[in-house]
Amino acid sequence: MKIALVSYSTKPRGGVVHTLALAEALAAAGEDVAVWTLGRGGDTGFFRPVHDAVEVRIVPFPDRPGGETVGERVLRSIEALGAAFTPDEYDVVHAQDCISANAVGDCVRTVHHIDHFSTPELAACHERAIITPHSHVCVSHSVADELSAGWGVEAEVIPNGVAYERFAYTTEQERRYWTDRLGRYVLTVGGIEPRKGSLDLLEAYVLLRERQPDVALVIAGGETLFDYRDYRRRWEDRAVELGVEPVVLGPVAEHELPGLVAAASAFAFPSTKEGFGLAAMEALAAGTPLVVRELPVLKEVFGAAARFADGAESFAAELAAALADDDLDRREAGRTLAAAHTWQTAAERHIAFYRSLRRGRS
Repeated sequence: MKIALVSYSTKPRGGVVHTLALAEALAAAGEDVAVWTLGRGGDTGFFRPVHDAVEVRIVPFPDRPGGETVGERVLRSIEALGAAFTPDEYDVVHAQDCISANAVGDCVRTVHHIDHFSTPELAACHERAIITPHSHVCVSHSVADELSAGWGVEAEVIPNGVAYERFAYTTEQERRYWTDRLGRYVLTVGGIEPRKGSLDLLEAYVLLRERQPDVALVIAGGETLFDYRDYRRRWEDRAVELGVEPVVLGPVAEHELPGLVAAASAFAFPSTKEGFGLAAMEALAAGTPLVVRELPVLKEVFGAAARFADGAESFAAELAAALADDDLDRREAGRTLAAAHTWQTAAERHIAFYRSLRRGRS
């Protein structure tokens, strides 16, 4: 099959990580795969090299002089990607987000999680990207249940894979690079934004420091299409009020990320909305103790491999327990869980799903 996977960005967001890993696994299984995306701000490639077996099609998307609103940027993104995309080349067109689903028209759509937007253009984009695709994939049963209950849409559930070897087999040198710089730290990956529960984690960190004063809070990642400057300012102002100085790394180079995750004393994942939790699964692969928000989807995905918390006091208590107790059974359960989620399996299940759709639509 000729397969197009379509995304909206070249940056290291979870959906983009998913798109590239799935594309490479599909190509390794013998499929003819292209990845389409927008090259924002002059980007001519993805945040990491992509295997030569995958064709990369990046549509130029320069910044607009004078700036634009989020809504205007979303509409321009849809227009630019839609104008460049060539659907007749492909047997399967698979969109990975609401922008790409609006841009390419008739397609398969992976709904990674359900969002609730207040920006009118985004809300309309989100709705169309759910109701117009001919078929749907979700990365967890919890999101598939939301899709069924809210829209009457039935989705195929195919969990994410994880690059287990990258995170499980880091070297002492890779880990020491970070501990020499940061000391003992709790890590979160995803930047500072509402959906990542950043303010809640900040409040929890203050309480944690009362028990573990030598522990730093480190925040990595943060590339996003959306404008979270107001939330970021609130977060920064609150950090000053609380008298704490978390280490904000921003995006971390692809080759440095596994060492950063593996060297962490604990990994915090306080997201208020997720579809799977790929960054948290990478932490389990690295053997890093994991504390996540008590959400149905995260209970489904992580089960006994994680500690669960809800609210600042609960997060502080669970992080303190994770730092104090080397729970080897939980750590081994986490590694086993992560190792079971392979991109090869995800690709095989996608191929079977694509073939079933082609039979049904022929």
